[in-house]
Amino acid sequence: MNEVKSPKKPLLYYYFVAMLLVMLFNFIAMPWLAEHQIKEVDYNTFVTMTEQGEVGRVEIQEQSNRILFTSSDEKTVYKTAMVPDDGLVQRLLDAGVSTTGEEIEQTSTLVSILAWVLPIIIFVALGQYMSRKMMEKMGGGGNSMMFNMGRSNAKVYVKSAEGIKFDDVAGEDEAKENLTEVVNYLHDPSKYQEIGASMPKGILLVGPPGTGKTMLAKAVAGEANVPFFSMSGSEFVEMFVGMGASKVRDLFKQAKEKAPCIVFIDEIDAIGQKRSGGQYGGNDEREQTLNQLLTEMDGFDDNSGVIILAATNRPESLDPALTRPGRFDRRVPVELPDLKGREEILKVHARKIKLAENVDFSTVARMASGASGAELANIVNEAALRAVRDGRKLVTQADLEESIETVIAGYQKKNAILTDKEKWIVSYHEIGHALVAARQTHSAPVQKITIIPRTSGALGYTMQVEEGNHYLMSREEIENKIATFTGGRAAEEVVFGSVTTGASNDIEQATKLARAMLTRYGMSDEFGMVALETVTNQYLGGDTSLACSPETQAKIDQLVVDLVERQHQKALQILRDDRQKLDELARFLHEKETITGQEFMSILNA
Repeated sequence: MNEVKSPKKPLLYYYFVAMLLVMLFNFIAMPWLAEHQIKEVDYNTFVTMTEQGEVGRVEIQEQSNRILFTSSDEKTVYKTAMVPDDGLVQRLLDAGVSTTGEEIEQTSTLVSILAWVLPIIIFVALGQYMSRKMMEKMGGGGNSMMFNMGRSNAKVYVKSAEGIKFDDVAGEDEAKENLTEVVNYLHDPSKYQEIGASMPKGILLVGPPGTGKTMLAKAVAGEANVPFFSMSGSEFVEMFVGMGASKVRDLFKQAKEKAPCIVFIDEIDAIGQKRSGGQYGGNDEREQTLNQLLTEMDGFDDNSGVIILAATNRPESLDPALTRPGRFDRRVPVELPDLKGREEILKVHARKIKLAENVDFSTVARMASGASGAELANIVNEAALRAVRDGRKLVTQADLEESIETVIAGYQKKNAILTDKEKWIVSYHEIGHALVAARQTHSAPVQKITIIPRTSGALGYTMQVEEGNHYLMSREEIENKIATFTGGRAAEEVVFGSVTTGASNDIEQATKLARAMLTRYGMSDEFGMVALETVTNQYLGGDTSLACSPETQAKIDQLVVDLVERQHQKALQILRDDRQKLDELARFLHEKETITGQEFMSILNA
């Protein structure tokens, strides 16, 4: 949802408002103040003061039916009601009182001062308001150039019994076991001090995005019931040199004041990257911030009660001085959940929604192989949204399965209409994948086949689901998987005698697997157990780069082509030998558009 912002008003608007306020003050407030400075007396008092010579000037206001007069020293103004008095004029003449026809105005010093000072105050206040708004836009609110410069502005979560606990974090049992020791220390540090043990000053949480590193840090604070300081590594980076280091000092100062507590720095690689040593491309501000962080961590006393938690997706990019013992002593991997972990995560997030009785989380967990905790939470939420769209009060098994497909392949394209020829090609293509997979050993069973186009660009897909956890793959399994990838193109060649662009993703996946077999897994007779490729950023996609000579690279390319072609020929042979089932299954899929793995196997085994 996009934030709706009110339109910006021009500067002239604010000056107009200020002028309007000044005019209202002069025309309304000033007369009111002047009116309330006049002292009201009765007529007898007026006559007595006249006879005693205590009246200075008199104004008779017949229209208002009142008399205004001043004291003899002109400092006080009085008013009284008019009464019939024929001898009033003569009495005034005898007393020597001036009766000019001029209006007697209040000349109070207070009113005069306000008339000049108040407009100035209004303009100054308006100027301050506009200046503050400009500072917020230039420097980011409280972190602007003139306000709170050098403050950490870390988000502080105070003690709360209703915060996130370990029960709210599922699928990371090993990480929780490592962090439980921190919780025990914060609860009772004396038992560690008695034996002479000291807790790690820093704990580094590493793993792919969405695995729950930040949630684990909050869970530690929730279990320990201590203050929790949270700050992102990018928040230390400023446009002024030295501001990042100043923020680090302020953060640790606050932490020491509130000890025992937990300080959490998310995405620490923003400030903790390896230092360049003054070479070209270095960042002095970032390195100063890192140096200050190292200094602050060294300054911690043992058992000070301050635990530093940090999270990153790129541990290999961190400076060695930051990860050495004595600073970040412990590294806690937070990996993608396994089958049991995915099931537990789904159950945790399913507490928030209303479920039907027939929901089987084990099946959903198998279908969501390789999903992170954040993706599983999104799957549950998408299922709830689908139930609402359909006008139902409960989330069913079908909602969860469809939400997995939505996360993997995108939403169904309801307006995408394939021609009959394209529909036949896609049907044979997907059945080709499924049939090649089913006729080979060591292949995951087919769960679902569909030819409904998706927003990801896929015109159809074949879903295979492993029965359980699968950590290792043999050479035969990888080769069979490559053959399955080529099965779609092979079916097009067998049936139509031509090829289409629909196999582009299959070709990419098959090529990646074949290259990995040769360069990383050592599954080739030519190179044996030699690593020819290095992997960087393993938690962020796993970028690869070859580490060999140009001649070897050319040889690798040729071997990759030969390997993929051998599996392609194997897929062609499987489909030619099973042409009858290929046609029967393709006709069934063309008619139904979506079939389950059970329907597929029943026709295949018939």
